[in-house]
Amino acid sequence: MSDNASHDAFFALHHGLPRQGPGSDATSLRLLAAAGPLPARPRVLDLGCGPGRSALLLAAEAGAQVTAVDLHQPFLDELRQSADARGLGDAIRTAGADMGDVPFPDGSFDLVWAESSAYSIGFDTALAAWRRLLAPGGSLVLTECEWTAEPSAAARAFWDRHYRLRTTAGNCAAASAARYAILSVHRQPETDWDEYYGPLASRVDAADPAAPGMAEALAATREEIAMRREHGAEYGYTGYVLRPADPRWRTRPETAADADAVRELNTAAFPTPDEAALVDALRKDGEAWLPGLSYIAEAARDTSHAEGCGGGSPAAYALLTRCRVGDAPALALALVATAPRYRRQGAGQTVVRAVLDAARARGEGLVVVLGHPEYYPRFGFERASRYGIRPGFEAPDEAVMALMLDGSASVPHGEIRYPAAFGV
Repeated sequence: MSDNASHDAFFALHHGLPRQGPGSDATSLRLLAAAGPLPARPRVLDLGCGPGRSALLLAAEAGAQVTAVDLHQPFLDELRQSADARGLGDAIRTAGADMGDVPFPDGSFDLVWAESSAYSIGFDTALAAWRRLLAPGGSLVLTECEWTAEPSAAARAFWDRHYRLRTTAGNCAAASAARYAILSVHRQPETDWDEYYGPLASRVDAADPAAPGMAEALAATREEIAMRREHGAEYGYTGYVLRPADPRWRTRPETAADADAVRELNTAAFPTPDEAALVDALRKDGEAWLPGLSYIAEAARDTSHAEGCGGGSPAAYALLTRCRVGDAPALALALVATAPRYRRQGAGQTVVRAVLDAARARGEGLVVVLGHPEYYPRFGFERASRYGIRPGFEAPDEAVMALMLDGSASVPHGEIRYPAAFGV
């Protein structure tokens, strides 16, 4: 069977389907909201757009001027017809191009979007190739298939033939290594798979296996659907909202040589020395202190020490320590401090994102914080009470917040048990 026949049969199965990969309008809207405030008429690049479900939504919901890119011209033609029919013809332009080598100048877009398509060139390649396209403050949204549990031999063998999956922690580590801050991680629900495989399965049942290349395409599609049915608990799609890290600040884990400088920063940042003493006490608690989850931000222009070495003057500091929620291990974000001379310049936000991303890369799940209810939601924190999480002391409900780092909907619940140094 010729490659052309197989190619044509594959697209014959997929033409006219509402989606070309797992997803939903609800997931797209959630990822869009997590990308943060956009300009009134944002410039959006939709890569691997297919027939344009996301492009149409972005144009309609965000008022975006969308450039939709795909290599398959019939998909672009389908999108053009849909855009015209919905009165969005002026908001969407199409371009036949390779998503790995798009012909647009640096800084051209406020939002780069890739649902169920980054696998075509690989997650790491996508992060590297698309970064230059973002305007200052712009965000990258992409979804990626990844392991959600220890895979069986059958699931691993299947995916190793097609695309090597990583875990959420592995992809978060890759994003951080590529110098992105992670704004949000969203584990897509099973209903997103249903929206894709339901119509596709119906198309498979109606297809003519005698058509050129169709028997091979049907066999591959049936195998894929069966794999999901039998091993779907082991893998899934996850949405990532990323933004290039703030270049004004360099972040790194605290080292032993930083202890005095961190104590000085914490003493200067708070009206009493209690917070600095808390950090010193937590360092001595072998169960609470987690090496690598105590982070410093330094001004990028500070050349007082070699990169990766201690001794620089920290501009901001953030600490995660082990706590428990009910019987489940969790992390407590406490404390966060910014040196007075660096306040309101983004150092605090940068170091918080860095320590949360470090925790994601370690495979941690739940983080709790007691803090300002207008500050921490920008990192994805929500009221802890909605998950059945509560402190063991009186505190305003809106000030006790929780964040699932891996985007999982399975959140531990119960009373927060802090390390002894907190005295609560």
